[in-house]
Amino acid sequence: MHIIVLGAGVTGITSAWYLRQAGHEVTVIDRQPAAGLETSFANGGQVSVSHAEPWANPGAPAKVLKWLMKEDAPLLFRLRADPAQWRWGLAFLRECAPGRTARNIRSMVSLGLYSRAKLRELRAATGLQYEQRTQGILHFYTSEAEYAAAQEPARIMREQGCELDMKTPEECVAIEPALAQCRDKIVGGSMTPSDESGDAHRFTQELARRCVEAGVQFRYETRILGCEREGDAVSQLITADAAGRVQRLRADAYVLCMGSFSRGFARELGVDLNIYPAKGYSVTLPVIAPEHSYQVSLTDDEYKLVFSRLGDRLRIAGTAELNGYDTSLNLARCEAIVRRTRELFPQMSDGRGAQFWTGLRPATPSNVPYIGRSRLRNLFLNTGHGTLGWTHGCGSGAAIADIVSGRQPELDFAFTGLEAGTPSLRPQPVL
Repeated sequence: MHIIVLGAGVTGITSAWYLRQAGHEVTVIDRQPAAGLETSFANGGQVSVSHAEPWANPGAPAKVLKWLMKEDAPLLFRLRADPAQWRWGLAFLRECAPGRTARNIRSMVSLGLYSRAKLRELRAATGLQYEQRTQGILHFYTSEAEYAAAQEPARIMREQGCELDMKTPEECVAIEPALAQCRDKIVGGSMTPSDESGDAHRFTQELARRCVEAGVQFRYETRILGCEREGDAVSQLITADAAGRVQRLRADAYVLCMGSFSRGFARELGVDLNIYPAKGYSVTLPVIAPEHSYQVSLTDDEYKLVFSRLGDRLRIAGTAELNGYDTSLNLARCEAIVRRTRELFPQMSDGRGAQFWTGLRPATPSNVPYIGRSRLRNLFLNTGHGTLGWTHGCGSGAAIADIVSGRQPELDFAFTGLEAGTPSLRPQPVL
């Protein structure tokens, strides 16, 4: 079949790769001049199966109220006269129920384990290099209450097969000596030795090159002006290239990987996706004091920040701001990341040379992405990954290739439009 993949971020490129490996003719469309230039460009860098507790959890409502309108809050709802934001927020509150949280954790751990395994297979098969590190991820806590609240999610993750061990402050420092600079603040931690980190942007571009070598066609600097539907199928796309030339493109199937912009595209076709952009921030610092800089990827629970070492660069990323599709940098939030970094690692950096970035993460209320078939028989979904697009990229790409090819994916996950336990695909409404 001829498949058009909409979007050249990490999920779009992994989808294209696995679809091509399955024998399909593949074309990728993206408005940017190259792959991985939007949400995949400067994220936190973690491939973190252990980062499976969703934003929507039993403790979230009280935190959201406390953080409301606080400029440097880890999760900021900037309330707008936007029905999509209010709808998303109400669904978010429903997902905070303990039973829903546990279900969502199980889904994300299952997908994360599968995806990490597929990433390792891909790396071994292709020799991809992207500043990867396989030293695990250490999650540290500076609040006794948060450390106590982490025990139940950790138990659920372990039940699902995630290797996650609770650690004392002394053990945290032994794993990552740079934490000695903030030992007095740490009350405990958890270590996932099988987790990884790496530069998602570099990975995406390197895999895109291999896609080209494998025969995938790319149409960069191409905008989608509209789409048409005939009955229960997408009939064609109307696009414009960099020179403004309008073209109509047809394919046997279409895979939607447009991140936060997936909702608008799908709505034109009568498909309802509850995705809202959660603007995330990152700071990239040069390594100027190697002896005081971290080597192991870290997660700071209290401030919801992740720390990754990318060669001679330090990447610190996190926070979420629900403020529509605005991509302007909020300096208060950038400065909060630098301030927290200097508070934890005062000898590591003076903040000079910092490069700030922001991107729109495609968030669902549950944090569980849409992967599978939509209500239209030839429109497939691989979107809504929120903060875990890099973690889940290879697994969701491999899974969507299976589904498009009529095969049952290899993991236990609530795929959209896929009847559990059978290889057949059954159109179902996307709720």
